[in-house]
Order: sequence, then C-alpha cells, then structure tokens
Amino acid sequence: MRLRNLAFGFVFSITAAAAPCDMTSYKAQQGLSVAGRPEGAQITWTGERNEQLRADLAVVNGKPVVRELAVRAANGKWIVLGHDLSPEYQVTTGKRRLSEQQMQPLRELGIAISPELIAKEKWNAFWDAPLMIPGRGNTNLDLPRKSEEIRRDWAAWNLTGCKVTTLGGRVEVSFPGVQLGLFSGSLQYTAYRGSNLLRQEVIASTDQDSVAYKYVGGLKGFEIHDDSKVIWRDTSRGWQQYAFGGSVNDEAVGLKARNRLALLETGGGALAVLPPSHKFFFSREIETNLGYVYYRKDSEGQFALGVHQPDHEESFRPGGISDAVWNRRVGEARGHLDNFALYNAPPGTRQRMAMYFYLSPKDGKATQEEVMAYTHDDVYKPLPGFKVLVSHFHFHLNEQLTDAKTMDYQPTWLQVFRSLGINIAILADFHSDSHATDTGKVRLDEQKVYFEGTRRFSDKDFLLIPGEEPDANFGGHYMFTFPKPVYFTHERKPANPNAKPFTETLAPYGKVYHTSTAENELELLKQEQGFVWQTHPRTKGSAGYPDATKDTAFFNSDRFLGGSYQSLPVDQSEKRLCEVRCLELLDDMNNWSGAKYMIAEGDTYMKFPDDETYPQLVVNYVKLNKVPRFDEGWGPVLDAMRAGDYFISSGEVLLRNWALEGSGAKRFFNTEAEWTFPPEFAEVVWSDGKKVDRQIIDLADMAPLSNHKFHIPFDATGKKWVRFAIWDSAGNGAFTQPVHLK
Repeated sequence: MRLRNLAFGFVFSITAAAAPCDMTSYKAQQGLSVAGRPEGAQITWTGERNEQLRADLAVVNGKPVVRELAVRAANGKWIVLGHDLSPEYQVTTGKRRLSEQQMQPLRELGIAISPELIAKEKWNAFWDAPLMIPGRGNTNLDLPRKSEEIRRDWAAWNLTGCKVTTLGGRVEVSFPGVQLGLFSGSLQYTAYRGSNLLRQEVIASTDQDSVAYKYVGGLKGFEIHDDSKVIWRDTSRGWQQYAFGGSVNDEAVGLKARNRLALLETGGGALAVLPPSHKFFFSREIETNLGYVYYRKDSEGQFALGVHQPDHEESFRPGGISDAVWNRRVGEARGHLDNFALYNAPPGTRQRMAMYFYLSPKDGKATQEEVMAYTHDDVYKPLPGFKVLVSHFHFHLNEQLTDAKTMDYQPTWLQVFRSLGINIAILADFHSDSHATDTGKVRLDEQKVYFEGTRRFSDKDFLLIPGEEPDANFGGHYMFTFPKPVYFTHERKPANPNAKPFTETLAPYGKVYHTSTAENELELLKQEQGFVWQTHPRTKGSAGYPDATKDTAFFNSDRFLGGSYQSLPVDQSEKRLCEVRCLELLDDMNNWSGAKYMIAEGDTYMKFPDDETYPQLVVNYVKLNKVPRFDEGWGPVLDAMRAGDYFISSGEVLLRNWALEGSGAKRFFNTEAEWTFPPEFAEVVWSDGKKVDRQIIDLADMAPLSNHKFHIPFDATGKKWVRFAIWDSAGNGAFTQPVHLK
C-alpha cells in the first residue's frame, strides 16, 4: 500500500472557495461552539479535565484543509499540534464471494445455490480473501480471483459546501463532494463535549455490487520540528520512538503498536491517532498484530499520521516438538493467509470510514493513559457480582500437552486470557485436532489429557471449561458443554449395525456415552445437564442453521441455549456490532420458541501475549459472586447462562442490575449503565411473537466516560419478550438477553 506525497496521492479540482457553512442545524451551547468562517468552520469545545480544544476546518479550491488543531490545559497557553494539514483517504476494493464453507451445509439441506441465494448469503461470508490472487482452490465461488478486480483509489476532493449540525452534546461538520474510488459521499468531523476525541471519517456509498473493501485514513502535512517524534508501545509493551531523522518514506510505515495507538509529541503537547476500538476489525481466526497505525515521512520537513489495515493476514508462529504436531501447526498457520475478509459494502449503504484523533496538552505517555481509559486499558473491567466468560477457542490443548510430554507446560494463550481480565473460558478441542471421531480408547485417552490440562491451569479466580464443537447430528456446527468433565464419543449418522451402546462403564474413565443420532445427543445433554448452542449461526459451516431445525425437539428443548455472537460480518454502515446476522437471529429464535440467547464467542485459534486480541473479542458478563473451582463443577456458571443472567459487551459499555419492575401491563425496564466513548442510543426491543419493535432513546446529549440509571416505561400488553441494549458512537455496545413475559 502506497501512501504517497500529496501531489501524487490526490486528484484535486480547482474551484472557487466554498460558500460559508450552512449553520441552520447548529445550536450554540456551553462547552461546544462553532464559529462560521468564509471557507469553513472553527470548532471550540471543552474536553476532559476542563481542557480546551480547537479544530479549524476549511475548504480551499475544493480541497479540505485542517487549518489548526490546538489544545490547552485549563487557564494554560494554547499548544498547536498541527496546522495546514490535509486529510488523506485511500480505499482498496475487491470482490466479495460466497464461500464453500457456507455452500456445503446449504447443499446438505437440499437448498439450491441460486443467484438469489448467492446475492443474499455472500454478505455473511467469513472465509474470503478478496485481495489474495488467485486464491486457494475450493474455498470460494468463482475462483480464481483476478488482479483487475482490485482497485486502489485515493480520494478526489471536489468539496462543494459545508454543513454544521448539533446533535446533543456533539457537533458535526460535514463537507460533501468526496469521490473515493467506487464510493462517493462526504468528509465529516465530529467533536464531543467532555471528550478530547475528534472523529474524522468519510461517509460514502457505492452503487456497485459485491464490493469488499478496506480503507486508509489520516492527516498529512505535520511539520517536523526539533521536538517532533512519534512514540508508541511495541507488542511487548516497551516504549519506542521515531524522531524523523531517517530518510523519506515511499510507503506508510505500519506500526505494530500495542493498543492500536500512536502518539505525536510536539510543542509540549501530544496528538494520538487510533481506529475505532472494535468496528475497525473484521473477523479473523487469529489476532496477530498486523500494524493498524502508521506514520510516513514525506519530506525533510513534513510527515503524515493515520490508521490502516494491511493487505493480508500474517501466520502465527507454529510450535511443536514432534513432526506431526509441527506440520499440522504449520499447515494451519499458513492456511489463515487465505482468510482476510475485509468489510462489506452492499449497494446503497452509507459506509463510515472512521478514525480518531485525541488532543492533549500533556506528553505522550500521559496522553496514552488518558486514551486507554476509553477501553479500560484493553481489559474487561471487573464488575462486582459478575465474572467475565469467553467461549469457543481451538487451542489443541491435548496436543500441546502430549507433544510437550508434560502436564505442566503453560500455553501462551493462557497468559492472554488472564491479561484481558477473563475469569472463565470454554475451550473447544477435538475439532480440527486430536481424534475427534474415534469411538474408543484413542479419543478417550485424549479426553483424559484434555480434562486434566483444564484442571491443571484453572485457579481460584480462573476456570477453564473443557467444551467441544462436535458437529455431528444436530445440523451445522454447535457447542457442547457440561457442568463437569464427561467422557463421550460421537458418530455422524453411521450405517453401522454394530454401533456401540449408548452408555457403558470403562476403566479408567468411568461412565462413557456413545452418540450417533440427534435423539441420543439430546439424551446425553439431558442426563448430564449439559447445554448446546449453534456456533456461528447463519454463516460458515452453520449456514442455514438453526433456521432448518427450529421445529425439532432438540432446538425447542431447554438444553438448547441459542446461538453464538461474534462481530461477523463487519459492515461499517451498521450502528451495532453484528446487527443483522446476530441480533436479528436472537429476535427470530425468541419468536420461534421459548427463551433463547446469544453467547459471545471468539472462535479463534492460537494466541500469544503480543497479539492484539481485545479489539477482536466480545465477552459475556455472567452474574456470579465467585468462580467455581474446577473440582466443584461449574454448574452455577451454566445455571446463570440458562437463566439469561448475563449480558454481552465489547468492554466499553457495561450494565448492572437490570430488571423489569412491576407486574401487569404497565412496567418499567430499569438498569444502571456506564460507558467510555460518547454514547449514541439505548434501545428497548420487544416482540409479540411475530413482529419485532423497539423504542430508541437518544443518548447524544450524555457525557462520555459517564453512567446513568435508566427507568424506562414499558407496556407489556401483548408482548412475548423484551431486551435492552446500549450502543456508543464508535459502534461498541452491550445488551441483555431477552426476558420472556408472563
């Protein structure tokens, strides 16, 4: 990816100076004001700690110019962090394709792969890499990919005006007239009262079909002074810096910066650059830090800063003592290169290509601490009465321990979970590892190692639960978990007249189950009080599910919890994470049946402490006062999940003490919530069993880094269920599970 100098990177239209800004939608307020200029507008606002911030925006000859970014401490002097800067945007586009991973389960259901189905289902593709030429065979429809499918376009600016809009405690300044390759739209800046954040984005749409894309966003024209330097924490959390003493760059220098954050120190202050903490990241199978922020020295006097995604995945570091394990891990690591999906851009949708600047009168390290408050330092914040649970990880623990020839080999992923503040993790061995479909001693011995390994690394406030994704007879992919270790084997619809008995007692394992039908899989769950849920529903190997099984006994059983929640796919026009595939399914399931829930999952493979895991993970906050010890069993965890006593969160928005108050028709939905990024809206969602409806509560006037107690009237007349959610301006959020009304 080339981020060239201004003269080479942009196409300019020479026009007269733009007319003064349209101020009809602007409302002056204390702590947030806009002054109209002949060429644009100047925003002045109060940030955190009563600091004052200023952004002077202009249009000159059709081009956007940031005349000045400045900040001062309360009663201090103004510090200019940059002046006469030029926004830079580049978009890389490719073709979205339906994956073989989706087509296989649909064919098994007898569903024809028609043009109409392709047009719908391709937008749920996970296994796709539009920039990988020619692509690996048997992964996607209509391969090989062709180089002419890929376009790389810089923004062509022909700005024709300016509009200022006040929305609660924020102000937007929008400049229409941006052509960004296949996209056309506007450039927009948003300032938030009470926050030092300044959001810069291109909001644009395309009329072409099958567009997958990624974007670069930044500012260029920063002057190099004696005190100018970019600092960042590397993946080991050590501080690094670059003071622009090297040669001019031809391309962007992508920084594998911890926390996706780079900071410019200049003039006694600092300017941080960062992407949205979760919406910027499309789903992958590993969290290798690919470098999401960049600098570029354009000349001896100027440089640029911004955010970007690279063109491809990077494989994780394979490990293994034996050749068998080593070769398997190498193949898995290399295979991830063929999966780098980018964002969806369905025709007509308004894609928001966002990034943030954070203005500070302090030095870089102090500014870093202030910025990290927005993600709690990339830790899932502890909440009294809750424990943080994650699920669905293919780490191959049995193979790791067996290969290492010791039960006391500490896996790298264990450290990742602990540093994120996770208390409970449900693993999913026996998927692409071990001997998942063996029905005898080989699998049972491997299960024994698996159980002992999860026991060995569980602790007083940390529990590993040995789950499994058997994918046998319920349809699609699904997760099994039990309140204690359970030995079982499974076959998929065998024609074996000599199938093993459903149960038998075998030394040294004890009771062993053998399943071969949906009926005895359900019976296993009932006898051992286990639970099942559909993993990655409506995509991957679960395309068509659980829709195809919604009338079955196992779906309607209380053993079937629901489906997994994962930010897949990513469409930057959606205001919520996984807005269509996940949340629409949640509502559908509760209309089809009794209480069904979403379980936030990772569905990823190897992890290392230097990965960038936080932005690619969503978690469950489960109502628990303590983490059960492994040998006590983890029934209380599963009981809380079955009762819906948990909420899902990306980490920036947190809930507590939610409940419906009252009885009869007139009730209230009560909860206390807190958030970091400026909040966008809360919503109460309900259904009568057929039609889903909602009440939106605008939160744009509420302060960032704050909290609120909600007391929302709710008419329960004719309603089957209700749920609650809050979403912030960066696309992060939290939501409760549906409550079925009596």
